[in-house]
Amino acid sequence: MYQHNPVIPTNTLPTMYDLPSEDPEEMGLPDEFHDVQPDLLRETCQPNAEDFFIGADLNLYYDARNTGWYKRPDWFLVIGATASQSIAESRLSYVMWQEGVAPFLMVELLSPGTEAEDLGQTLRVVGKPPTKWQVYEQILRVPYYAIFDRYSNQFRIFCLQATQYVEQIISGQGYWFNEIDLGLGVWTGSYQGMQGQWLRWYDVNGNWAPTNQEAKLQAIQEATKATQRAEEATQQADEANQRAEEANQRAELLAAKLRELGIDPG
Repeated sequence: MYQHNPVIPTNTLPTMYDLPSEDPEEMGLPDEFHDVQPDLLRETCQPNAEDFFIGADLNLYYDARNTGWYKRPDWFLVIGATASQSIAESRLSYVMWQEGVAPFLMVELLSPGTEAEDLGQTLRVVGKPPTKWQVYEQILRVPYYAIFDRYSNQFRIFCLQATQYVEQIISGQGYWFNEIDLGLGVWTGSYQGMQGQWLRWYDVNGNWAPTNQEAKLQAIQEATKATQRAEEATQQADEANQRAEEANQRAELLAAKLRELGIDPG
């Protein structure tokens, strides 16, 4: 007889760790963390620059001689490129021979399928495109390359010196970028309902740059405080007027008593 709802022992079924999001044919397809972390970086990135563009999981084409070659950074920042002004004009990809401006910072979020390439531990295969590390370091010459491992919460930053990346020492809150007056570090907290450790930008005073929600809450709190101060000022003014009125009444009573005694209060 056909059974509509067969009972299958759950301990025989694979879990999400057995069935990861990465496709063997296309390594690095985003999991949930890869969707959320770039949002936090985007929201809190407020560089000291007139024009800048932020890309996340966007194809970056880098070789005009091989127009089909691309890399797909988890997140990147370009200083000097204009942000898209409308949906109709929004970028379908970032094409170097059209943009003319290389990224200032690349951020890769390590995942099992792409970790070796992200860390520069793979070699280029003859006849194949260069590795991600080679593109960032040798072709695009991106000044900074950041890597974050969410499993170990390890944050690493590499700076291009001469012709190669040199890992930088991260001390204190994170790594400070003088060129844009921002720092990048690991923050512990809840974002989009998920608790954990995240990459996040901070300002010169060490304050974590606010997210959109935090900025709105802060604006509401400041407006509420301003209203309370105005109400307190009004109350104080009313109390001062009341005291002045009471003082006037006492003065009039005193003057009346002086007149009864034949004294001109003047």
